[in-house]
Order: sequence, then C-alpha cells, then structure tokens
Amino acid sequence: MIKTILVSHAPPTDENSPYHTLAKEWNLEFDFHNFVHVEGISASEFRKQNINPLDYTAIIFTSKQAINHFFRICKDLRIEMPADTKYFCMSTTLANYLQKYIVIRKRKLYIGEKTPADIIALMKKHSKEKFLFPCGDNTSNEITNENSGCVVKPAIVFQMVPNDLSEVLKKHYDMVCLFSPLGIDALLKSNANLKDSNTLIAVYGPSTAKAAQEKGLRIDVLAPQPDTPSLTMAIENFLKQNYKKEQANL
Repeated sequence: MIKTILVSHAPPTDENSPYHTLAKEWNLEFDFHNFVHVEGISASEFRKQNINPLDYTAIIFTSKQAINHFFRICKDLRIEMPADTKYFCMSTTLANYLQKYIVIRKRKLYIGEKTPADIIALMKKHSKEKFLFPCGDNTSNEITNENSGCVVKPAIVFQMVPNDLSEVLKKHYDMVCLFSPLGIDALLKSNANLKDSNTLIAVYGPSTAKAAQEKGLRIDVLAPQPDTPSLTMAIENFLKQNYKKEQANL
C-alpha cells in the first residue's frame, strides 16, 4: 500500500493543487524537495564561450533564471544592451518579469504562448535578426538554427547542480516522482541501491523516462499519456488500478 511519496520539486503554493486533493482522497503523505538547484556561471566562465551579447540584435528568454543571470553577467562585464534590442519572451509572465531589468518598448517585445514553438513562429517573422538564447546547461534546446531558419546562438548563463539528498532519503518513501534526467542523477548519487528496492518510480516526460531506463530504473508510473496528461492524474490512475487488484484478492 502506498502512503508516502517524495516529489522532486518545491511544494505547490496553490491551495487547490492536485497534490493536496490526491493526498486527501487517498490518505497520502507528500514530501516536496528540490533535487537540483541553479548556480549562475561567472563572467569569466561566460567569456570562455566567446560570446559578445552586443553582437546580437535580439534576445530570447524562456525562464526567469535566464533573465536574472543574463543581466547579472552583462552587469559584471559592464555591458549595456542597446535600446533597440528586441526581446522574445516565451510567456506574458516572463515579459512582465523582464521589466525588472529594462524599460519595455512595445515594438521591441514579442511574446509567445508558453512553448518553444511559439517563439520559433515569432522568430521566423524576424528572420533577419541575430538571436542570442541565454539558457542553462541542461535546457532542452528546441530553439535552434535548423528549427527556426534564423541565426541562433545558445549562451550558457546558469547550470543545474544536483542536491545532496542523503538526509532526505533517510526516510522511507513508497514512491518517488521525477521530472528531469538531472533529478535522476541526484537521486541515484544519494541512493545507489534504489534500483534494487521496492520504491516505486513515477516519471514525467519522455526525456526523464529515457534517462530512467538508461540508469536501470523500473518505471511504475509514466506521464503524460493520452488519458493522464499530468503526473498526479497518472498516480491516481495507478492507485485506482491497485485498489481494484487488492479488492479482487480479498
């Protein structure tokens, strides 16, 4: 019987989160803990990429971390982006966040609908621009020269680093939920024997599933699926199936 579940990200802030609903309906105990953390690279490390931001006419942002660390590096290098620089943000939330660093000019800001495909569609309308894409070392890079038909240069401004989970894993968990390949690395680094234990593994996303299989982990719950687009829905479906089996064996 499943009672304790460890989720590899920060606790939800929404009181109506499906995690809370699931915990109440199935009498579950969820613990939340970030398996990785963000570390910005230094200005000297950035220089090793041989990138000068002033050589680019447009900047692509897909995360708040990228915004923060890009402008930190610019400050450290005493670089001020020109007023006519164009900015492409993957969501309205990011566009609003960008105002912490620059004065937004409407004609210089382009906003997508939350996916890389949206950014690529906008880029194709401005194909003469030279795009700089500040990102992390583990960013899933769909925004490429090939996909966009534009000049795009990824620039690493932060890296994802595994956390030490040895204290967290002193507690027994019936299930662990994983959302990234790096999260899997952090988990196995802190508990190499996990693959031989009875702990159930729930994963979200094809890249995470592929990494789990390559590391020899058994995948017990997988999302997204056509009928379970979220991991909480997949866990609930798994619990329902197990409950039916338990009732059939009574």
